[in-house]
Amino acid sequence: MADRWLGAWGLGSVAFGGASLLVPLYIVELGASPVQLGVLAATAAGVAAPGAIAFGRLANRVAHRRLLVLATLIGVAVSLAAIPFLTSISAVIAANAVLWLFVSSIGPVLTMLVVDDAPESQWSERIGLVNKYQGYGWAGGLVIGTVWPAVGSRLLAADEITRTLCWVLAACAGMSAILAARTLPRPEPSAHVTDERAARRIGRLLASSSRGVRGATVSFSPTRLYWSTRGIDPRRLATHLEPPMATYFVAGAFFFTGSAAFWAPLPLFLTDAGFDSGQVFALYLASSLGSAVCYEAAGRLSGRYDVRLLQTGVLAARGVLFPVTVGVAGLAATVAFGTAGIVLALIGITWAGIAVIGTAIVTRLAPPGLRGEVLGAYVALGALGGALGGVLGGWIATLGYTVAFGVAGGLVLLGAALVVSLEALSGGGRAVTAPPEPEGGVETVGDEIAMQAANREE
Repeated sequence: MADRWLGAWGLGSVAFGGASLLVPLYIVELGASPVQLGVLAATAAGVAAPGAIAFGRLANRVAHRRLLVLATLIGVAVSLAAIPFLTSISAVIAANAVLWLFVSSIGPVLTMLVVDDAPESQWSERIGLVNKYQGYGWAGGLVIGTVWPAVGSRLLAADEITRTLCWVLAACAGMSAILAARTLPRPEPSAHVTDERAARRIGRLLASSSRGVRGATVSFSPTRLYWSTRGIDPRRLATHLEPPMATYFVAGAFFFTGSAAFWAPLPLFLTDAGFDSGQVFALYLASSLGSAVCYEAAGRLSGRYDVRLLQTGVLAARGVLFPVTVGVAGLAATVAFGTAGIVLALIGITWAGIAVIGTAIVTRLAPPGLRGEVLGAYVALGALGGALGGVLGGWIATLGYTVAFGVAGGLVLLGAALVVSLEALSGGGRAVTAPPEPEGGVETVGDEIAMQAANREE
């Protein structure tokens, strides 16, 4: 009975998952340009990092962290309920930034709640459990978006379907807040996990975890960012990074930015290609599920084969698939939808490989004493690439989708070229055991990746 609140959080995650695509589709209906879609994506990514850090620090100072969770759910409900009344694209972009400030900020607090009162040996299991519910909820939001146009078209005018879905998702967030108020745990302030050793342990668990359902279209997690970047000393990091590690970071900058540049204008492209909002939701769901079901397989492969060649292969496939997406616009309607679903599912599968194998590469190349800091810097790199890529993708899409998706794929292929040049990574897929760190200790990379992939942590 102590975990009843997870159902409430899962219901709130329905609102998060649905809103992740609904708001871009809403501004497309309002006549948004590719640049405005890019700004929408970039502002949502831009508020995530400072919001997570601010809420995380605040959670260390308040007696009852559950109040922050309730405030977040209420804020999401109000933001979603207000968006249908806005007819200015700029106003919707601002409201969406507020919405994602709430959604992104609460992640670190949820992590604190699930580890409070739990022995350290159970932290991985507890974090995995809450994120399993969040993943189911996120997917549920995409499913609702998929079926809502078919249901709503029988009851509502065509121009009311999207607005009404906003209110449905707002109701999910509101009900989640009511249920959470009744069921959220009330740990004593003395049980709060606040010390730096514990924070580094949580950061290692999260930095080396898979992304779950939302990971295919959201390239970084503010929760990871908060926990993984605590205690980073940029000067110490810069002076201890060897050339292979620095090269991989440059590669990461290319493929993170290229990935975000692809997703930013995609809703407008799919709409222009003739897909209705329900079909667009279905295509995003295909990508998300394609990614989610392959994390464990990617973890097993990274422990058996040459990670340099594996990562190069999935990056190359992703780089080619981005511009291939443009080809579906010229196909017959039924064929186009099926083909687009296959392409986006494959893109999701490539992300599973990039995420899991990339973590193995960073862990292998990082100096033993700096492994946690390097993983944190890698997470921060993904956040930066997400913000820059959103703006870049929207701007280039004004020249045409073929150019935009070609540039996005080209950036990913540049990353692949740099990865394949890292001869230091070759030599088999042996699990690398990290020497004990001064404060805490680290499991073997193979064990940690397998454990986190199984847990679907965010």
